[in-house]
Amino acid sequence: MLINFKEIFMSLTPADVEKIARLSRLELNADEQAAMLGELNSVFAMVEKMRQTDTDGIAPMTHPHDLPLRLREDTVTEADHAAEYQACAPDVRNRLYIVPQVIEE
Repeated sequence: MLINFKEIFMSLTPADVEKIARLSRLELNADEQAAMLGELNSVFAMVEKMRQTDTDGIAPMTHPHDLPLRLREDTVTEADHAAEYQACAPDVRNRLYIVPQVIEE
């Protein structure tokens, strides 16, 4: 089922661009607003064109090229220094720092 993108997302108006600019904290003059309106509406047109493409029977891909995953050996590269780091802590249990409760229930 194809959904008509323009029925859901009508093209933007200059007022929409002004609001987007304000929310984005951008200062756009009239010429920049007009250019932005054209660019945003062309993006919406491209999305509409993409939505019309039939993708039934096409499996999702993680990458457009068939690349193998580069895996490395999972090896320990550093010594365990937890005891050293936690030696100065006032209270440690099961390698966890114990702190006083500060939020009441």
